[in-house]
Amino acid sequence: MISLKNISKVYGTGDAATTVLHEIDLEIGEGEFVAIMGASGSGKSTLLNILGTLDAPSSGEYTFMETEIGSLSPDQRALFRRTLLGFIFQGYNLLKKTTSIENVEMPLIYQGIDSQTRRQMAIEALKEVGLEDRLHYDPGQLSGGQQQRVAIARAMVTRPRILIADEPTGNLDTKRGYEIMELIRNFNRQGITVIMVTHEDDIAAYASRTIYLRDGVIEKEVKHVS
Repeated sequence: MISLKNISKVYGTGDAATTVLHEIDLEIGEGEFVAIMGASGSGKSTLLNILGTLDAPSSGEYTFMETEIGSLSPDQRALFRRTLLGFIFQGYNLLKKTTSIENVEMPLIYQGIDSQTRRQMAIEALKEVGLEDRLHYDPGQLSGGQQQRVAIARAMVTRPRILIADEPTGNLDTKRGYEIMELIRNFNRQGITVIMVTHEDDIAAYASRTIYLRDGVIEKEVKHVS
């Protein structure tokens, strides 16, 4: 599904140039659940941003289902993100003073879906994450775990092919973190490819494979037995 070949990322130029990723080669199959781990500065967030087309590599080739992402225009990359990717962030990134259902509707608005249809889709997405009784609460009325559930519903309401998760349990206690990971694992079992950055071994254990980065290179890969 995803192929990275010789992906490098350099920030700055001349004497100020810093290479964050060094010729990364990586294959991710459809339906996989991949965790990316590494110390601060290892390049894991940069790699995730490249996979999510939020950043572009300095060199190398990123291919998705036989499409070379580097050949796409900015508008085509934006369309790729809107239609094929869902994003979950550590900080939830919900709109304040906006209800759960309105937050979940946002990506559907960008897809041009009519108001009645997107309202029903948002309700169903929130039911799927167990928040049918919090449809009209704004983020300030929700716990951290509930806010992350809204964020997951927002990411999944468009039924993306790939879920990009950046430290999805980083702001949660252990119990709430495991609840969030069970939701993510259930979506993976439905066939959604999941790519997740985490710094916690117990969270990475939910994945089928963990990739360890050190100083911008893949140090090792570990497959997990479910």
